[in-house]
Amino acid sequence: MASRALYSPRHPVLKKRDDFEDVLEERRRSSDLRYALRCYTPTLYKGLVPCKVSMLKSIVLQSDHLQCVIKQVSSESGDSTECVAEEASLILDEMAHRMQLSTVRFFVFTLSKAFKRLFRSVCVNEEGIQRLQQAVQEHPVVLLPSHRSYMDFLMMSYLLYMFDLPLPVIAAGMDFMSMKFIGEMLRMSGAFFIRRSFGGDKLYWAVFSEYVKTMLRKGYAPIEFFLEGTRSRTCKSLTPKTGLLNIVMEPFFKGELFDVSLVPVSISYERVLEESLYARELLGVPKPKESTSGLLKARRVLSEDYGSMHVYFGHPVSVRSLAEGKIKRSQYNLLPRYIPQKPSVDTHEFLNDAAFRLVRIQEENMVLKPWVLIATLLLQNPDGMDLSSLTEQTDWLRHLALAFGAFLDWPDHEACSEVISCSLALHRRLLSVSAGHVQLSVTDAPQVETTPEEAVFQRAVVVLSCASYRNQILHVFLRPALLAVAMQSANSSRKDDIYNCFNFLRNMFSNEFILCPGDSVQDFEEACYLLMKRGVLQVLEHEIVMSASGQSTLAFLCSVLEPFLQGYQVVCRYLCEETNENLTEKEFIPAVRSFALKLILAGNTG
Repeated sequence: MASRALYSPRHPVLKKRDDFEDVLEERRRSSDLRYALRCYTPTLYKGLVPCKVSMLKSIVLQSDHLQCVIKQVSSESGDSTECVAEEASLILDEMAHRMQLSTVRFFVFTLSKAFKRLFRSVCVNEEGIQRLQQAVQEHPVVLLPSHRSYMDFLMMSYLLYMFDLPLPVIAAGMDFMSMKFIGEMLRMSGAFFIRRSFGGDKLYWAVFSEYVKTMLRKGYAPIEFFLEGTRSRTCKSLTPKTGLLNIVMEPFFKGELFDVSLVPVSISYERVLEESLYARELLGVPKPKESTSGLLKARRVLSEDYGSMHVYFGHPVSVRSLAEGKIKRSQYNLLPRYIPQKPSVDTHEFLNDAAFRLVRIQEENMVLKPWVLIATLLLQNPDGMDLSSLTEQTDWLRHLALAFGAFLDWPDHEACSEVISCSLALHRRLLSVSAGHVQLSVTDAPQVETTPEEAVFQRAVVVLSCASYRNQILHVFLRPALLAVAMQSANSSRKDDIYNCFNFLRNMFSNEFILCPGDSVQDFEEACYLLMKRGVLQVLEHEIVMSASGQSTLAFLCSVLEPFLQGYQVVCRYLCEETNENLTEKEFIPAVRSFALKLILAGNTG
């Protein structure tokens, strides 16, 4: 197997990351059918054989917790307990997975064919797999992958099968149930289906939470869900949701489990399959409904080249260690375990903090390709760049990113110009290269006569597609960029004034980026340290002073945040100039989009 080490100097001493293995290399040399039908002997939690699906359902329905809620709902609604119990059984039937190894083998065979056509390589960190193999034997495991593509959960199950790890049970949206044949195939591959929202439906919540907790307590299989809740259409990490996280932690809080291992997984794409689709969704084009016919129509993607894919299994995070000194588990002893309890304020704060830190780990372990650097520069230079200048600035940006701790996959022993040429070729649909000049395309579609509005839309699709790659590296530059803008805005070199401005910006962007609650001072100090290490500024006792050579770096960092600041300004202008009534969110977003289009057509976005 081919392997490769990546480096990330987050600290002054170069830090070696785990080695990677291209798992498709062997697949290209041997039979996919033989591989799918091979002997599968997964490592099991404490050597326990998982109970049958029918037994799992019986355990959930007869649990003290669910029986308690059934009685509560019966009392509140006036329906008989038998009627409510029947409803609970129907909810569980709709929700539960029915994993069958034969279906998994079919998917393994099919996905082997698809992955070899889609990707040049799929690289996995071997040490992460070894850590996971150890973790699944010791404590129940929860897998927390990043979510940038529908491909994520398919790849996760494929890799766990490949390395003889227990196949995960995966929380999936009900959207997939509309795919008649595929929906059932996913259910038989380990997916369990939940509604996107179930508000105050006490019975649904009880069935759902008890189902997940029963699988966890029994060590049935690793549980997999996406902390972000949905795919990120911008390829920027979304604010994490804490509902499912609370469910998987509660058995530890109540003393039913000694510990639970949370495994953050970072999935990175050199080219995202849905890049154009995401851009159109952001511009208001309705998301295509999941359907089997839609999947068949999407077969054309198999003729495209999507470059490489990296999957990084992070270090297992112990819930016991996370909660030490932060959660008083004695509060859970005041009532019998089966009686539902709302999380306390302290528990809410702990869950929120833990969720943010887990997503931050996902970000730090994202493998970044050269294209994210190129996309960042092209977006800052809308009129394009000479290829020689692009090469020079990309090389400069590569060294800055590495100094800030980027996990960068840059081919060894290849000239910078060759690396850039390969990246431009892979993303040629977003580019126009002519006479040594590179710029973003006017459109990603064939040239036809268009109205001004259509021309803006087509240009926006390209810009947003490109921005989705720029967004993948934002976490690397974010804190230094906040400091750079704060220095520019404060009109003072006093450290206190700059910090106050930094803190204001950080609070303003708290729902835009992953900024851990309560870490403002730590983030400020990290930004100061990184820029001081690069010789961009000097940090004195009461002052922060830019060095003579720091102007270009600070200017670049300010440009990184400029699109977001402009976006917020447009929204504020709309609120001040246009709106005179309360709008729902569904009405508000299209209204702001129309307002922005009007400003662009008038050349008045500044």
